[in-house]
Amino acid sequence: MIQSQDGWRVNYDETDICKAKGSEVYITCDITHPPGRDPSDIKDRCWFTKEKDGETVDLRTDSEYSSRVKHTCFGDWKTCYLIIKDLRESDSAEYKFTLMTNKPGEKYTGSPGVTLSVKGLQVQVGRLNSTWLELKCHSSCVLPGRHLNVWYKNEESIKRGSSLLVSYGSTDRYSCYLRGTTGQRSPAVYGPQRPSVSVSPSAEMLEGDSVTLTCSADANPAANYTWYKEHEDSPRASGQNFTITDFTAEHSGNYYCEAQNEMGCSNSTLILINSSGKGGCTWSTTTTVFASISAVFLLIIILAVLYIRSH
Repeated sequence: MIQSQDGWRVNYDETDICKAKGSEVYITCDITHPPGRDPSDIKDRCWFTKEKDGETVDLRTDSEYSSRVKHTCFGDWKTCYLIIKDLRESDSAEYKFTLMTNKPGEKYTGSPGVTLSVKGLQVQVGRLNSTWLELKCHSSCVLPGRHLNVWYKNEESIKRGSSLLVSYGSTDRYSCYLRGTTGQRSPAVYGPQRPSVSVSPSAEMLEGDSVTLTCSADANPAANYTWYKEHEDSPRASGQNFTITDFTAEHSGNYYCEAQNEMGCSNSTLILINSSGKGGCTWSTTTTVFASISAVFLLIIILAVLYIRSH
């Protein structure tokens, strides 16, 4: 599209560009000067995305771009281009070219400019059956040419191809990269690691109080949580937090959470919540173990005393 201001024209080669995160982009424009003017009348030029106090902010001096941009003109100022390296998603913006002439206050900007969209790669997870998952590498950008997917398992390249079959329940980390581009690898997808459970309040509480269990698991995509009581098939609750209000002896028992995403699922260890009547209740994952150890120590002490007395 050609933009004209008093005979000056700026023609952008492309007005909409989509690029992969981590790659680089070339944005070019052609400049036509009005009759009676000469390219030598151009004193300065710059590419910009924003203004400050009514003045354009040159990308070369913008701290977000300064070490990643290069722009120049050639062909007697007839063609100018901008290169941005190591693209970030935050670079998505409208880029404009402006020129200043040797006449005081004379400035021309090609507007509207070039809209740049920067998109990251993503791994899409599809469930084939109870055993297998199909992973596909996806980009929101329609990239020119054909690009071969390179698949990684735990940071190691394992395969090239359009998709990857993995077993459901795997906790290995899978990511992809489009060979032939300068973009970055996708974020890794993986099933939930073993969840951890925290209890609040952490101090002893009285019967009739409330207790909240919180489940956390490292997973991508993010996990969904379900709460169970041991030996029960039906879940007690869903969500990361599980609150028991008006706690009574009937609530005592072992509880655990299940974390699940598209890649698999994992259960936490059992956490025991005991009620000791109106005096209060306690919880522990090792209550039975401590009780057994205490009994053993007590027996050893009794035997030692009897031995000493007999001698």
